[in-house]
Amino acid sequence: MASASILSIFRNRAFLKLFLASFTSNLGSVIGMTAFTFFLLKRYAHMPAYTAITEMMYSLPTLVVFFIVGVAADRMDRQKIAIYANWISAALTLLLLGAVMIGWMPLIFTLLFLRSAVNKFFFPAEAALVQGILTKEEYTMSAGLNQMVQSIFMLFGSGLGLLAFVSIGVEGAILIDAISYIVSALLIRMNRFPESVRLPNGKISWKQIRPAMILKDFGEGFTYILGNRLLFFLILGFFLFGIVNGGFAVMMMYMLKYKLDPAGYEATSVLNGILFGLGILIGSIFSPMLAKKMKLYRLLIMGLFVTGILTVVGGYAPTLAIYLAVLTLASIFIAPINVALGGWLPQIVDPKMMGRVEGWISPLMMLAQTATLGLIALIYPKWISVESLFLMVGGAILIVAVLYALTLPRYAKREEQASQAAETSTETA
Repeated sequence: MASASILSIFRNRAFLKLFLASFTSNLGSVIGMTAFTFFLLKRYAHMPAYTAITEMMYSLPTLVVFFIVGVAADRMDRQKIAIYANWISAALTLLLLGAVMIGWMPLIFTLLFLRSAVNKFFFPAEAALVQGILTKEEYTMSAGLNQMVQSIFMLFGSGLGLLAFVSIGVEGAILIDAISYIVSALLIRMNRFPESVRLPNGKISWKQIRPAMILKDFGEGFTYILGNRLLFFLILGFFLFGIVNGGFAVMMMYMLKYKLDPAGYEATSVLNGILFGLGILIGSIFSPMLAKKMKLYRLLIMGLFVTGILTVVGGYAPTLAIYLAVLTLASIFIAPINVALGGWLPQIVDPKMMGRVEGWISPLMMLAQTATLGLIALIYPKWISVESLFLMVGGAILIVAVLYALTLPRYAKREEQASQAAETSTETA
């Protein structure tokens, strides 16, 4: 059944092109940015803060553009937003290539910041387009498919990034990144979406987009979230996920380079990425099946509890083999978390509000992620150990698990009852 569902999704030509566009740009970014990380760790081995600052340049822009990206995705042409975001990202990546060749770090960080800011417009628009071309029954399968793709990136991304870094240098890897954005833009441009999907709230010109409208729409998104308690508590958890993302962005590399395998961390980090990706791939295969047999909130809470405990244990692993085994096991349970969230949100959010809801999720996550990375850059390794990073991240995951266990079952049942009542009322009418 799962196989047939995936085939039916790919028979949707619009989804297929969107999927390929996302796959292409993500693959290019994984190769380019992985090679760039190896470049920093090799050339600036005495400056581990550079790695954390680079990750901050990916997350910090959200706090600058958060109030407009969701509004743009709901008010403007979603297809054009996705296309232009890719074109501009390609141009900025080529400028980044020049900055790396010059070797001026302030310019490199500035370009990473600008490119990330542009990318923030892409994701709400793409998520809204996907929501518009799939049925509710296909959301969870699509989320599982996306999770499988991400696991493949983890399996081969580090290896491809290292291969590119060794064979064609960081410059060649960044060039691949730029080309991937161009290909992605062309794939999205080839698509034909119904106007109701591209412009769910009707046509509007840039001249009509004024600060008052932006603030009004942004406020409506906040009011909409507050009015749906299930959605509110889900999004509250996303703030803590930002801490998790910030820690995971650097702590695994730090664990290998500064504790478990200082001499061979490059090869070991590739192995770590492969095993982590393999675990998520395994979890991604079973997660959609589990989602059909159990409530999504139960799948989500189970995944959070197990992942949190194993993350803490992994930080105190005495040997490399034990560390890799524990983190691989933890990665298997990360997939159900992402599949449950990815399949659930489109079911409970009005398509006309999806951009504005996404516009709140990203800044909350990135605020926490940026603060976490900034804190790590300041206090590691001077005041805390790498084990403490794992304790912090695992603790954040467990806090979310407890929060969700106390709130989601109750509000999910209310949402289900309200939905059933609405369907009964419609049938009666």
